[in-house]
Amino acid sequence: MTAEPDRPFGRVLTAMVTPFAEDASLDLDGAVRLATHLVDHDRHDGLVLSGTTGESPTTSDAEKEALLRAVIDAVGDRAIIVAGVGTNDTSHTIHLAEQAAKAGAHGLLVVTPYYNKPPQPALLAHFIAVADSTDLPVMLYDIPGRTGTAIDTETLIRAGDHDRIVAVKDAKGDLFGGSEVMARGGLAYYSGDDPLNLAWLAHGASGVISVVGHGFGTSYAEMIDAVEGGDMMRAREIHSQLIPAVKTIMSRESQGAIRAKAVAQLLGLIDSRRVRGPLLDATDDDVALVRDVLVTAGALH
Repeated sequence: MTAEPDRPFGRVLTAMVTPFAEDASLDLDGAVRLATHLVDHDRHDGLVLSGTTGESPTTSDAEKEALLRAVIDAVGDRAIIVAGVGTNDTSHTIHLAEQAAKAGAHGLLVVTPYYNKPPQPALLAHFIAVADSTDLPVMLYDIPGRTGTAIDTETLIRAGDHDRIVAVKDAKGDLFGGSEVMARGGLAYYSGDDPLNLAWLAHGASGVISVVGHGFGTSYAEMIDAVEGGDMMRAREIHSQLIPAVKTIMSRESQGAIRAKAVAQLLGLIDSRRVRGPLLDATDDDVALVRDVLVTAGALH
């Protein structure tokens, strides 16, 4: 699939969960079923694999490669497949980037190094080193709530000078700062925070990378259509309809991957909602809440 210049990674992407069997082993058949449904039936033109929602901290390098190859084989001819490769070790991140390139990924998602909290010059050096390691386009992932470090506006603008650093997945929520980066640096922005999807689109974002998209990708595609068509009333209507799903799936009482797996299981796309520790599987109460949202939205009967 060919990307548009102003949308280097497509419009509607989901940060896809990584399905596991009941024994917590990697379920590649489930991953293929899920990816195929999202792309062929739920208007996704891209998928992000091995992000946080894909439980990247608890999957091995070999599992990441196997997952990537399976999904590319299934839908890579009709969707942009972005590999999450970010770690808090530059050499390991480069290894994962090179592995993803060899496996056929179309792009890389590189999160801000977490826990060791590098200063801004070190962040920039890290991103450039990863971008230099392959020929793939790079999306930076700015999520200080998880990493402990935000990417400053000036750092983003300087990173955008690199030919292969082309986009930002934002879960920082600085709409004004993002607007400045888009205006000055030319980086494409993707909303990485479902509650702010409409806000980011209204500020000029290229698309969304969603967790709620596991069950509501078509709604997000319609929201983007409405914004692009100048019908903000319709976009707000869709946003309002999605509020219960966003609140339930992204609840602070749980974690996105946990309830997203419950969504996928209830829709018959994966066999198990199993997660790996330190996460805990969705409880029966979690599943009941998710089922109510899907039934209300007409996605489940």
